[in-house]
Amino acid sequence: MDDQDLTALVGSRICHDLISPLSAIGNGLELLQMSGGPESAEVELISNSLESATARIRFFRIAFGDARPGQIISGHEVESALRFAFKNTRLDLQIDARDMQRQTARFLFLSLQCLETAMAYGGQISAEFTEDKITLTGTADRFAREDAVWDYLTSAMQSYELRPAQVHFALLRDHALQAGRSIRLSNTTTTLSLTV
Repeated sequence: MDDQDLTALVGSRICHDLISPLSAIGNGLELLQMSGGPESAEVELISNSLESATARIRFFRIAFGDARPGQIISGHEVESALRFAFKNTRLDLQIDARDMQRQTARFLFLSLQCLETAMAYGGQISAEFTEDKITLTGTADRFAREDAVWDYLTSAMQSYELRPAQVHFALLRDHALQAGRSIRLSNTTTTLSLTV
């Protein structure tokens, strides 16, 4: 088993183990709400935080988890994970979710994280799918793009010391290389496009 497979299994295991306590919190919260007490700001804060945490775990499971060749993920699951994970962000996603190979979904989610990193000030992200590629285009008034990490992503020869907040760049690059895919980047003053 290579390191990449092991990393994906660790990601799947962590996500699986975190969902159980989050579900228990959700059940407890539901019981509190059914008890007939008044809705409080505290309960609303817990509810919103729980929804956000659960959404991110579902997103991470697809982005960082195990994805065997031939596994299919439903368009509903993709759409649901994206909608809730980006619900309280400054990003507007225009993505027509569909049934797809789990590996393709992983490319989509990791690419989204890369664009999200560069779009700290908000904007819109759209996706275009063809048989053998995914193109994500971010549109924004300004980007917070760190050139070195993007050079690392698109150049197999480039070395770069990643920070923990940039791990998705390494995973996208490594999964693409393993699958025999290339990664291309193009940009204008108001757009940033990433193609896998």
